[in-house]
Amino acid sequence: MKRFDGTYYKHQKNGYTVALIAGLVGGRSFVQVITSKNSYFFWDEKLTTDNGIKIDIEKNGISIHGEIKYSEFTPIQYDIMGPFKYFPMQCRHKVLSLHHRLEGSFVICGEAIDFTGGIGYIEGDSGNSFPKSYVWVQCNDFREKACITVSVADIPFAGLRFRGCICIVYLSGVEYRMATYLGVKMLRCDEKHISLKQGMLRLDIEIGEGIDHKLIAPENGKMTRDISERIICAARFKFSKAGKILLDENSRNASFEAVG
Repeated sequence: MKRFDGTYYKHQKNGYTVALIAGLVGGRSFVQVITSKNSYFFWDEKLTTDNGIKIDIEKNGISIHGEIKYSEFTPIQYDIMGPFKYFPMQCRHKVLSLHHRLEGSFVICGEAIDFTGGIGYIEGDSGNSFPKSYVWVQCNDFREKACITVSVADIPFAGLRFRGCICIVYLSGVEYRMATYLGVKMLRCDEKHISLKQGMLRLDIEIGEGIDHKLIAPENGKMTRDISERIICAARFKFSKAGKILLDENSRNASFEAVG
């Protein structure tokens, strides 16, 4: 079966967000671009990635150019898949940087967007298909250096299926991880709320309004599945440890997907 490999690069500053997805499926490259206004898909295009990202596309009347340098990367402590990294999986997730600094700009269909001084985030997926159903939330828009990323998905494994969760809350230089392989309990997970509890840790997310933009996702090794992403949406995040509130903030710049 054909496989895919894709990396998601998110750039954010002052309410502006642009995400670029660069991937390879069946030996063919593609690039997707998501902004607060629109989304675009291009076959046979690539991004230059060397301590940053460079895009140079003129196709079908669409013009997207720019270069942004990255610095001060924040990697995670160990593989987000935990022990599941040793097993064959339908979809394997990766988180490459929770938080890094940006310098540069994009020009998208004539609109210049300066991201210098902004914040970036990088994750990716590989395998043959995205999960049948899943919920994903990510946000860097907090008063201090912080990041929250959560994925809850329907996982086929060893002939069975289960609902798996991987989550990182990065706050004040500390990585808190909540995951199926660490015993997390999913108290609620739908298009409006996510509530997770693991030992002394608890995370509650309320998802607000946003505009959905179409993306194309892999299914059985082909880019044939339509999904949507709110690149910008409102959300409230509340995180506590042993009953002590460590974070309680509203954001209008979270990103969200709910599929299936």
